[in-house]
Amino acid sequence: MRITKEQKQENYDRIIATASELFRERGFDGVGVAELMERAGLTHGGFYNHFRSKEELIAESTENGLDETLQRYAGYDVLDVMELYLARDHRDGRGQGCTAAALSCDAARQPETTKAVFAAGIDKLVRAVEGGIAQRHASGAGGRAQAIAILAQAVGAIVLSRACPDDSPLADELLDACRADCRDAIENRMRQR
Repeated sequence: MRITKEQKQENYDRIIATASELFRERGFDGVGVAELMERAGLTHGGFYNHFRSKEELIAESTENGLDETLQRYAGYDVLDVMELYLARDHRDGRGQGCTAAALSCDAARQPETTKAVFAAGIDKLVRAVEGGIAQRHASGAGGRAQAIAILAQAVGAIVLSRACPDDSPLADELLDACRADCRDAIENRMRQR
């Protein structure tokens, strides 16, 4: 039985969404195609109607996941983004959280195509932070270097916090300290203008 173009697109979207969540939870190597397709409610053989390889799926789901992060925080003030991003809920919600925080270390071991997707997504995140900083002060200018530092600190705080046991005071200290430091960096930039 042939499926419609709409059904094929729905299946593709379901595979991408499922892969994006599972990869964030367990890493690229922690998820097999058979399990992924079962979780998406599709047959294993159907995978190859959409992707030539798992590597192709990794690149496409990574792009999707990074775009989801941008969409999740769109419309928020940059200080509010830092409050939400550097929070225990985000830290604990790995499958629904930021792809950069969940998969950057895995991406470093992937082919150049996946690294290029990551680089493009990280650049979009930097530009979003830079734009958020620019909106907070009269000159309208954001600082790219500052945006890079803030993003790197926020992502790093989530990564390090996740590496700690759930009940470890250090897990929360990392988030609290970085949230305060990012807030100060953004507010101090405003005062400097």
